[in-house]
Amino acid sequence: MASRNLLLSSFCRMIYYLDPSVLSGVSCFVMFLCLADYLVPALAPRIFGSNKWTTEQQQRFHEICSNLVKSRRRIVGWWKRLFTLKEEKPKMYFLTMVFSLAVVAWIGQQVHNLFLTYLIVSFLLLFPGLNQHGIITKYVGMAKREINKLLKHKEKKNE
Repeated sequence: MASRNLLLSSFCRMIYYLDPSVLSGVSCFVMFLCLADYLVPALAPRIFGSNKWTTEQQQRFHEICSNLVKSRRRIVGWWKRLFTLKEEKPKMYFLTMVFSLAVVAWIGQQVHNLFLTYLIVSFLLLFPGLNQHGIITKYVGMAKREINKLLKHKEKKNE
């Protein structure tokens, strides 16, 4: 975990000092992906070896694949809910999207791009551990309860 954060911090520090343009950054990222695409198939059998694959590793691989499928289903579910909201309550959809995007734009103006990217990538790297310990579920549940309270309070005002 610490080595991952050290690697991420070093990478972001290097980008900060080099200060590449967006086009150069995208180009270097794609070159890195091409290099990985070329080297991984050639080096993986030498490093890991096919005879070292155990049933425990197979179970772990199956668990990771299952988690990826679950994550994809959640994203598709949120996407469908968003379009259902758009069809059923277009004004609410419009106001929610405008407000959310305005908040994101404001944050983008207040926080340096590289620092914001560092925070997002750090969160994404820490997300599996936070999810495994139930921290994400806890705070999402708290947010849902607060939103439901606000909606119930609004419904009582409208009655």
